[in-house]
Amino acid sequence: MTVRRLGLIATIVFAAACQPALTGSPPPPTPDVASPVDGVVIAVDASGLSDVRGFTLRTSGGFAFTFALGALENAADFSPSHLAEHQVSSEPVRAWFRVEGDERVVYRLEDAPG
Repeated sequence: MTVRRLGLIATIVFAAACQPALTGSPPPPTPDVASPVDGVVIAVDASGLSDVRGFTLRTSGGFAFTFALGALENAADFSPSHLAEHQVSSEPVRAWFRVEGDERVVYRLEDAPG
């Protein structure tokens, strides 16, 4: 075999090895979700306890949804900083939201019913 042919074979083998494995079907799309939604807080977007911008919930169905935090109508009962405690404890929350543009904006948070 020539050096050129060996180089071509090596390139093809390398390219094939770098391709993602085919599983037979694409992953299911993330469904739309209706308000309110219950889930476990898996991420909080904040620069401090007083500057919470949003969070991500994982539902019991295994889907993750990202929310922006709007003005909470019950901030005295459930402060945005309380989301971090829920993230650590894995206690679920219930989030009421409205869709604004391409974001889900939360206007009410509560502990999810047990």
